[in-house]
Amino acid sequence: MRFNKLNLNLLVALDALLTEQNISRAAEKVYLSQAAMSNALARLREYFDDELLVQVGRKMELTARAEGLKDPVRDILVRIDATVAAQPAFLPRQSDRIFRLLVSDYTTMTLMPHLLRLAYHQAPGVRFELRPQVAYPERALERGEVDLLIIPKDYCPAEHPAEVVFEETFCCVLWDQSPLARGELTAERYMGAGHIVVQPGDEHSALEQWFMHKLGIVRRIETTTFSFVAPAHLLIGTDRIATMHKRLAAQAVRSLPITIRPVPVPIPLMEQSMQWHKHRSADLGLRWLRALIKEAAAAMDAAGPGASLSASQSTPQK
Repeated sequence: MRFNKLNLNLLVALDALLTEQNISRAAEKVYLSQAAMSNALARLREYFDDELLVQVGRKMELTARAEGLKDPVRDILVRIDATVAAQPAFLPRQSDRIFRLLVSDYTTMTLMPHLLRLAYHQAPGVRFELRPQVAYPERALERGEVDLLIIPKDYCPAEHPAEVVFEETFCCVLWDQSPLARGELTAERYMGAGHIVVQPGDEHSALEQWFMHKLGIVRRIETTTFSFVAPAHLLIGTDRIATMHKRLAAQAVRSLPITIRPVPVPIPLMEQSMQWHKHRSADLGLRWLRALIKEAAAAMDAAGPGASLSASQSTPQK
């Protein structure tokens, strides 16, 4: 099929080339031979009158024209997938669909067990890929590489629809033998202590750290980690403080020699949201998943902070 003399089949090859910047990997991605992909690149170069990819040392880099094509081409393919290639119906018990979610280890440890339990009973053939969050997660959503982001509302880009799933509060976690664990944890003691903070990516700070910066609170940061789960483990044997999500802290206190205290400085609630691509709002599978996520959040809230799945919840229903 051609449009303005362009074979539209070449768009898939172009997208793979612009994403992988490697002919062999691009060929593997779309199940073509390397020779077929090289031929596709030659035809694309002729059509656009541009090299698109140029060899620089041992790797290939995009030309300025190719950089300008990268996002529009991906957007076209996402639109096609969402409107033309989408299945007309979604039957959970008959589906073997793979859902790809971009989640933090916080979400993995709190919400995901409830979601997977519910999905297992309703749609045993459905599979999940839980992918780690990276800097600029919205790019993965826009490029159609993931189905959903589960991130704080404050970080949701305005271009795509989002819905708040649940709220989270913060608390302070301390080693239970620390002098700071004795008596009231005042704002003065809090500010005077060393802190362990989460820095999940190169570009974005954790929401808790973002709140602190917004409030003009400057802490003495002595340790940073990429993991939201880690601070409760890293402060043992020290007089440091970690400001953590309450649900994670409640899980950790069951097995670690730590204690929990209120945060002695004002810190807002976190609104954890799910976000999907604007072209995929009508996707019946995603509609089912979004409803299931809300059901999972309700089950998590009913269990209470730090609670594990009960025997009745975790036992498959025959």
